[in-house]
Amino acid sequence: MADYRPEMPLIVQSDHSVLLEVDNPNFAPARDDLIGFAELVKSPEHIHTYRITPLSLWNAAAAGWTATRVEASLGRWSKFPLPGEVLSTVRERMARFGRLRLLLVDGHLVLEADDPLLLTEIARLRSVQSHVAERVSPNRLRLQPLARGFVKQALLKAGHPVDDRAGYREGEHLAVTMRQATPDGEAFALRAYQDEALHAFLHRDAGSGVVVLPCGAGKTLVGLAALCALQTQTLILCSSNTSVRQWMDEALKRTGLDPTQIGQYTGQAKEIAPVTVATYQMLTAAHKKGSDEFPHMRIFEARRWGLIIYDEVHLLPAPVFRVTAEIQATRRLGLTATLVREDGREDDVFALIGPKRFDLPWRVLESQGWIATANCHELRLDLPAELRPAYALADGSARYRLAAENPLKDALAEQLVRAHEGERVLVIGHYLGQLERLAERIKAPLLTGKTPQRERDRLFDAFRAGTEPVLIVSRVANFAVDLPDASVAVEVSGLFGSRQEEAQRLGRILRPKRDGRPATFYALVTRESVEEEFALKRQLFLTEQGYRYNIRRAVEVPEGGAVAGRP
Repeated sequence: MADYRPEMPLIVQSDHSVLLEVDNPNFAPARDDLIGFAELVKSPEHIHTYRITPLSLWNAAAAGWTATRVEASLGRWSKFPLPGEVLSTVRERMARFGRLRLLLVDGHLVLEADDPLLLTEIARLRSVQSHVAERVSPNRLRLQPLARGFVKQALLKAGHPVDDRAGYREGEHLAVTMRQATPDGEAFALRAYQDEALHAFLHRDAGSGVVVLPCGAGKTLVGLAALCALQTQTLILCSSNTSVRQWMDEALKRTGLDPTQIGQYTGQAKEIAPVTVATYQMLTAAHKKGSDEFPHMRIFEARRWGLIIYDEVHLLPAPVFRVTAEIQATRRLGLTATLVREDGREDDVFALIGPKRFDLPWRVLESQGWIATANCHELRLDLPAELRPAYALADGSARYRLAAENPLKDALAEQLVRAHEGERVLVIGHYLGQLERLAERIKAPLLTGKTPQRERDRLFDAFRAGTEPVLIVSRVANFAVDLPDASVAVEVSGLFGSRQEEAQRLGRILRPKRDGRPATFYALVTRESVEEEFALKRQLFLTEQGYRYNIRRAVEVPEGGAVAGRP
């Protein structure tokens, strides 16, 4: 066949799917290219399937990719000539980014288009009409003053991404700089990739966007560097009280801020300071049960913020999206390890927080030594014979829970903990009954959402110090918990097929170890059950980043942690 190149790893198909051969020598560089402009759909052993979508192309365009670069990448790795339909779609979709622009003209918010007919089409959209004040020229619509976020959101859903160039208000000035050394004398500076991420966010009009970096790669430093670069009062939104404390500690350690300039807005204290750190949970606490009124949202108006940082932006609650649509004149920085949202609202992150500005594959940082090498294992166990009738008769979530709480996991989890004696081990699960059994069996402390914050802090400190080398933890440890010496994670159960949860759990053990040892991640899965199917979905994002799971049917775990088993 003419132009057939069997040595290449890609097959690009006319339905915009892309097949990638795992066992091809060019697999890794082709994968690193693909994650810049395509989404991983499934990843069995030998062939991974990606899909080129409008949103993946618009995120690529916002991050600096061009249609020519996308075509060149596909052409470089493809076995066959590229389908014309795909090339046409790439050019047409990427050309849409920038055709519609939001501008501030003489104090008015204006939507501008290159093509008057396109603007006519836009003006007739029902979702846009109520936000239009008047058509001021063939190429411009004047919008209502507060329409900025709502129009961007509506137009993205209609297939028209908007390039927001309307500028941003200047918040109250805050004189602050990054330190060159911590108060205890430790010298530090932004790493090259952190500096690149900062400049990608500040590019052109220093406005809005998302920085994607692995857990342990220093996203907090990127946020603090943005605060210092913009010299403005800043609101930081986090996923937990533990995360709030970590942000406050890092701000005092890495910047010239003093304690009086940093406040926390949580259930424990409601302080408004030039830099205020709050939790999403606090903001979305309703005044009355079942109410859709959120009185703590007033924090957005408490000061003239010049920057809002959304930590773990993939967890952003829906009510905060609504407020974010109204405050588009404030600069916004999203930080995350993965843009995957289990609720499918990635397009709202693009429209309301901003497009992806920077993304670096996890394996690239691993190769540079910034995050630990990780070995991932999936250990499959049988379901006990006495539970099989109940499993056969169960439906939906009940069936999944039976498989996830498989009691045979208890002994295997204990074996793994004993095999890694001398290391810091996290045993992570979703179901509290299962975790309580494990805590009793392993004789290790249990940390859940019910654990008081003071006790959480004590346990985390003891873990860091090595006096409590094993912690049994629920989902509260998924996010923003700084445990640099954790090197082993044993996942006994998870939230169905949550890709973001799997990524966050691996992230708990990815900080480089002082002795250089690799991290080890175990996922315990019930064989021939729905849990196997969900495990494949959970692993999808990490597979995209280059991690492979060593899948074995568990038999025993001998001394040293080597997994005994059979394929």
